[in-house]
Amino acid sequence: MTKELEIEFKNMLTKEEYMRLLKDFSAFHNGPKTQHNHYFDTPDFQLKNKLGALRIRNKQGRFECTLKIPAPVGHYEITDKLTREQARRMLELKTFEAPEVSLALQELDIPLAQLESIGTLTTHRAEFDYLDGLLVIDHSEYNGHEDFELEFEVADAENGQKRFLDFLQQQDIPQRPADKKIARFMNSASVRSVDK
Repeated sequence: MTKELEIEFKNMLTKEEYMRLLKDFSAFHNGPKTQHNHYFDTPDFQLKNKLGALRIRNKQGRFECTLKIPAPVGHYEITDKLTREQARRMLELKTFEAPEVSLALQELDIPLAQLESIGTLTTHRAEFDYLDGLLVIDHSEYNGHEDFELEFEVADAENGQKRFLDFLQQQDIPQRPADKKIARFMNSASVRSVDK
């Protein structure tokens, strides 16, 4: 189990900006790697209402369960590593085999028995160290949508924000607010469930 504070800045991109950044920074990365995020919540979205998110991530055959919860700056990520079999059983809603995440969910009064699969978000990600942080160029696909975004993960919020805004300006990319992927995904899932 790990519990980490994540501070990140985000900006939505057009497809053209995404393609340009991938090309212009190709010397820094080996091309996008695909990962699948399987999201869970209760039928009445109790986690979403607490500004939390629960996922199982499959990244090149490695599996982990992560709970994100708000922090004073950024958010906390509580993560348990999973075997392929543990992930399979959890995705089939047979068991919940992430002990630290389970404890944190209980502290939030989220009933494990009510958790259900909300769906999958697939991200094609190029990431590399840059400007004393981690620069991430993402293309995400979920619930019939696709979008493109830039993320900058840092240890220091104040310096990180300045570097990120300077980078956007240098790249001639307008500032565009970006909700977290889980928020965009859950909003699309909420709309989808209403449309049923």
